[in-house]
Amino acid sequence: MITGTIKSQVDRIWDAFWSGGISNPMEVIEQMTYLLFIKRLDELHTVQEKKANRLKRPIERPVFDPGQQHLRWSNFRQLGDPAELYRVVAEEVFPFIKNLGGAEDSTYATHMKDARFTIPTPALLARVVDMLDAIPMDDRDTKGDLYEYMLGKIASAGQNGQFRTPRHIIKLMVEMMAPRPSDTICDPACGTAGFLVAASEYLSEHHGQEIYATPEAARRFNHDTFHGFDFDSTMLRVGSMNMLLHGVENPAIENRDSLSEGHAGVAGQFSLILANPPFAGSLDYESTAKDLQQIVKTKKTELLFLALFLRLLKPGGRAAVIVPDGVLFGSSKAHKTLRRMLVEDQKLDGIVSMPSGVFRPYAGVSTAILLFTKTDSGGTDNVWFYDMQADGYSLDDKRNPLDAAKHESNNLPDILARWRNRDREAGRARTEPSFLVPKDEIAGNDYDLSINRYKEVVYEEVEYDPPQKILAELRELETEIMRGMEELEGMLK
Repeated sequence: MITGTIKSQVDRIWDAFWSGGISNPMEVIEQMTYLLFIKRLDELHTVQEKKANRLKRPIERPVFDPGQQHLRWSNFRQLGDPAELYRVVAEEVFPFIKNLGGAEDSTYATHMKDARFTIPTPALLARVVDMLDAIPMDDRDTKGDLYEYMLGKIASAGQNGQFRTPRHIIKLMVEMMAPRPSDTICDPACGTAGFLVAASEYLSEHHGQEIYATPEAARRFNHDTFHGFDFDSTMLRVGSMNMLLHGVENPAIENRDSLSEGHAGVAGQFSLILANPPFAGSLDYESTAKDLQQIVKTKKTELLFLALFLRLLKPGGRAAVIVPDGVLFGSSKAHKTLRRMLVEDQKLDGIVSMPSGVFRPYAGVSTAILLFTKTDSGGTDNVWFYDMQADGYSLDDKRNPLDAAKHESNNLPDILARWRNRDREAGRARTEPSFLVPKDEIAGNDYDLSINRYKEVVYEEVEYDPPQKILAELRELETEIMRGMEELEGMLK
């Protein structure tokens, strides 16, 4: 999340673009992203240099060749002459990043083909480069965070559903799913590829030796493990750059409207789906894939995406997806059909109910994380529920970080610990943050999956004094007041 100093820095850069002649918010985001990408490439190369010097060996996988050192951020930002800076960036650096993906058919090269450098003047470029130089890029999904913050400046952000999932929620979902090197991972509404980036980081951290054990394993990780779909060309470029910066050379990030008839028939390909799909609208029956309509007859995007997840997963495949609360208790035929399908035909593993402030300031809707396994043969026994009350940040529009070590301000470690030990949850009372609910009870409640239907609230009994005692105290107070008024009148005589 962008807060404090970085937030004010980004605001100043935004103002610089605005006064410099670029007023389209998406164009500002795109140009800033390119420059941040160029800056991050230099930092990655510097890390490789330091490692090589420490080990007294040549640089492994250098970003810049010896003849390309002048293209590095740390070098061209010191040129001093805005006109020369502009020439180097526009004529040399930008073509360099457009061709960085290697093969012409790579995902990155495909999406960067239409990228344009549109900063109009040397003065604006020099000013923006100076300001961006102060933004730290190490160990952050900065481009995604930047996009998330920028969306707050776009009036349509709340309408088109393009708000980004907070990074700590993504990390929680990835850790709950614990991806394996054998997984084929998909986000059918990938945006800036935050879920895919987090999954790649998890695999690198927990299975680094395995994914790079052989050239075949490394190729599978770089080419076949990660799949993302989106129909926004800017998002495809940002997502591709994000993945490249995080060490995934050629993920399958495609320009695809996941729900359209044009992409019907794509089924049973993935073993893990991580997603926060758009849930702010409805589609026409004519434009929606017919095989999704066969699963559930609806126009609502949140229900169509759930049907899509079931279609895309292979048997045994798992999913952790964010849905609006309405999916859990909606009373329409489509809502009930999908919930019955998840409980009776698949294996519904768990539901994490999240507070409504998680997506502020972009949306105040209450949401939940839905965790299920595709079996096509049932398997739901007990469904695990968790009532998240705090995610480590204030739940207002400011979203200020709170003490992450305290359970009352950050439930995420507890969620993960209890999820990983679900076999010990059986004895928990319904008054606790997490508990198990038998399938039969859910079926008896018309497949209502709202946590409020099952949790028990304990009310503390409050004892009041008898009315006679309260009246006596009131008389005593009144007497005291009258005595004070008489004393005041006496002082005024």
